[in-house]
Amino acid sequence: MALINPHINFNGNAEEAFTFYKSVFGGEFAKVIRFKDLASPEFPIAKKEENKIMHIALPIGKCNMLMANDVPESMGRTNENENRSKIVITAESKEEADKLFNRLSVGGQIEGPIGDSPWGSYFGCFRDKYGIEWIVEFDS
Repeated sequence: MALINPHINFNGNAEEAFTFYKSVFGGEFAKVIRFKDLASPEFPIAKKEENKIMHIALPIGKCNMLMANDVPESMGRTNENENRSKIVITAESKEEADKLFNRLSVGGQIEGPIGDSPWGSYFGCFRDKYGIEWIVEFDS
């Protein structure tokens, strides 16, 4: 079966965001590529962008990967307030759902507090401090 792995664009703070996500989920980065790692005469990189993230990947669980990059200024800014697709986390318990919801939402904006939903699951949603929208759910 195919896997779906979210990929997020950032305006220069991908490394900061992913360091935060790593503190929540644990693990180690599977890959970190900076723009300077790809620099060549055919692909020149501006000095101010050489340490920005071209690609970063954080494994989450056994089969999932959260990925991102910084968008170079020459390509314009990513709209951080647009409705980028939500990242859904299906927790294995209410306790895990509470832990992830509470840790990921620090500094963000709660859109729906975590709790029992009308459709029978334990559910909450928020926009984190980086503008990324998350849903945390546990369904026994």
